[in-house]
Amino acid sequence: MSTIPDIAANRLARKWTARELLGRAFWEVAGMRLFAWSPRIAWGWRRAVLRGFGARIGHDVRIDPSVLVPVPWNLDIADEVGIGARAKLYCLGLITIGRGATVSQDAHLCAGSHDFRSPDMRLLKLPISIGSGAWICADAYIGPGVTVGHGAVVGARAVVVRDVVPCSIVAGNPAREIGQR
Repeated sequence: MSTIPDIAANRLARKWTARELLGRAFWEVAGMRLFAWSPRIAWGWRRAVLRGFGARIGHDVRIDPSVLVPVPWNLDIADEVGIGARAKLYCLGLITIGRGATVSQDAHLCAGSHDFRSPDMRLLKLPISIGSGAWICADAYIGPGVTVGHGAVVGARAVVVRDVVPCSIVAGNPAREIGQR
């Protein structure tokens, strides 16, 4: 098997439907500006903008205007969630965030990658699930296909590439369990 990726095949691959491409273009031209150019206290406005582009957003969700959301229709946030400044919700695949969870500033939830084992490096859109009451601390990274259990804490700058069991505390790179909540 060749270790050199087939870049031409990757570029020719159809990663998005025509409807998704149109939606992404409209979001980038209009939606992102309506979202990002709002005052910090305009929580309801940003919830409405995201809902208008297909996101499922619960009651009393607080999302900072600097949060990056490239594909809003792949976002499902329950009630009373907080998303901090400059967090990246890279929702190529579905990102689900449970009730009362917190995603702190600069955290990165990455629900997309490429299959490095495949010569065409096909796009993978793997879901991420953050359980209710979980806390993703500042600058943490949650990789594609990961589930963070309810009540778990992912420490600052942790790199999570495997599931996190409920009520555990993980830290480090790669993240390892360091305690229980």
